[in-house]
Amino acid sequence: MAALVTALAHRVCRTTAIGVSLAVGSTLALAGTATAHSGNACGSVVSSVPVAKGLYQTAYSERNHVLWATSSVGEPPVTNSSLVKLDPHTLKVEAMYRPPVVNPKTGAVEAVYGIAVDDEHNTVWTTNTRDNSVGVYSQRTGKRLATLPGVHHAREVVVDEKRDLAWASSFADGSVIAFDTRTFKEKKRVTLAGLSPAGMAVDERTGTAYATDFANDRIIEIAPHAKSPRLIPTGDSPLSIALSKDGQTAYSADQAAGTVSVINLRKGAVIKTVPTGAGAKSVATDPRSGRVLVANRTTATVTVVDPREGTVVDSLTTGANTNHVHVAHGAAFVAAKSGSGPEGQDLLHRFPLGR
Repeated sequence: MAALVTALAHRVCRTTAIGVSLAVGSTLALAGTATAHSGNACGSVVSSVPVAKGLYQTAYSERNHVLWATSSVGEPPVTNSSLVKLDPHTLKVEAMYRPPVVNPKTGAVEAVYGIAVDDEHNTVWTTNTRDNSVGVYSQRTGKRLATLPGVHHAREVVVDEKRDLAWASSFADGSVIAFDTRTFKEKKRVTLAGLSPAGMAVDERTGTAYATDFANDRIIEIAPHAKSPRLIPTGDSPLSIALSKDGQTAYSADQAAGTVSVINLRKGAVIKTVPTGAGAKSVATDPRSGRVLVANRTTATVTVVDPREGTVVDSLTTGANTNHVHVAHGAAFVAAKSGSGPEGQDLLHRFPLGR
């Protein structure tokens, strides 16, 4: 085991812009074997690339084989923000699109934070948190197509391509809102006083949308034909949510507790709680293995969890302020707000996943 870990650690990709020495606890559970990933330009198992300052979230387009990312820097007025288009193998930046200016006097732009891809209509959806809106961009040209207001402190967005819906969390006013992905019109708004919707997920088989209720340690379940939302208890300060491949289990990253909760959705109850690391902020599932990945901001790690056994099977150190984890195309993409690039950029890490 020690020899394999050492071999993998020495195969970390070093870009021409910056040699990134990524500290690795053990890459075995993620990489599976030491075989080089054929799509990676330097033939390495792990790659890390400085992308942009203020890197927030990523989303993968299967239609275009592109990884999209959002970046925004600073407090209002935010003048530095980009929608970033990357090669998912090499993490090379292919294009950067600047959101439109909303205040010519200050230069403030419609800064982008959360992100989701709609391959059905070839668009990218973003949450414009500072401007209390959701944005829609063309994947083909990067042009901003629409700004949809009334999403107060918009946190996350997720797309149900089967039903032509984009669900967004309106953190500041307790709302979860669905927009038509064809017309960009609001289709549904669910508001409950005292709630703080944050992370979003959707089960495309049933059309049920889920949001974490950060302030009240719950999950908000919005089924298509239900008269009212169902509230399901979970861990302390759930910030992010992901679903199992069969849609029967939910996983929440519990920021205050530093845990991931495993929730049986039929029973409406937490069945396992697994410590992952301080500041658990983002969670994603690997549909091939069924394992769960949690990005822990404070401990600067990504934890790999076997949800059936309720155990941690691996942990990787990713650099300071791990912010988001996204699983797609057989890899985990991890955004870390470390500012350790040559010009203060944040790093994006790519870990090929074992089967």
